Amino acid sequence: MNQPTIAGNLARVQEQVSAACRKAGRSADEVALMAVSKVHPVEAILEACAAGHRLFGENRVQELMAKAPSLLALRSGPHPARFHLIGPLQSNKTTKAAELFDAIDTVDSLKIAQRLDSAAAALHRTLPVLVEVKLSHEETKHGLAPDELPALLDALANLPHLQVRGLMTVPPWSEAPETARPYFRQLRQLRDQQQRRFPSLTELSMGMSNDFAVAIEEGSTCVRIGTAIFGKRILSQQPAAE
Repeated sequence: MNQPTIAGNLARVQEQVSAACRKAGRSADEVALMAVSKVHPVEAILEACAAGHRLFGENRVQELMAKAPSLLALRSGPHPARFHLIGPLQSNKTTKAAELFDAIDTVDSLKIAQRLDSAAAALHRTLPVLVEVKLSHEETKHGLAPDELPALLDALANLPHLQVRGLMTVPPWSEAPETARPYFRQLRQLRDQQQRRFPSLTELSMGMSNDFAVAIEEGSTCVRIGTAIFGKRILSQQPAAE
């Protein structure tokens, strides 16, 4: 029996994403596929890049630091690989995060945002970010409360080296995809409400290996898929951002 390859998995997942878009009456171009490479080796990323994939999600600053020397060639040229931070960011890691990542998808406090803005200014760059919103009551989930979103967005508008592009959330884990729908819908509604004041809020990062079709129906613009592409994680842990 042929063993599945990362290239084959990517092709299959991309077709599934495209099928979900067609079912939802959306163009496949509206939804980015992020390959979540956290806790997978550099070789897996290289194989995905060889198959033409360029968007990756990593959960920890330290992990990308360790991988970065082997990825230099992939991060330059006309079609560079891009890496987003999709795990929680500690304030003492903001400087290194601004150096390593192409975008930070988990901003959830003004303190973190201010430190990222200062780090990006020192690097003479503008850093794309998403605001992570916590919509469940699980203690293991990260993000700010929905009622804190307007004030944070107001404050972020005064940080010139951050470009706020949208919102991100992680719903409670369940094997039943439909259980995530209310959380995806709520995030979309929050985005729509705030987009009237901040037109740049166009992105919704939501949907993982088990529920991305529901997320696409609810307006996701980026689905985060790890297991279906890279297989089981090397480290045993509960899903965090994928």
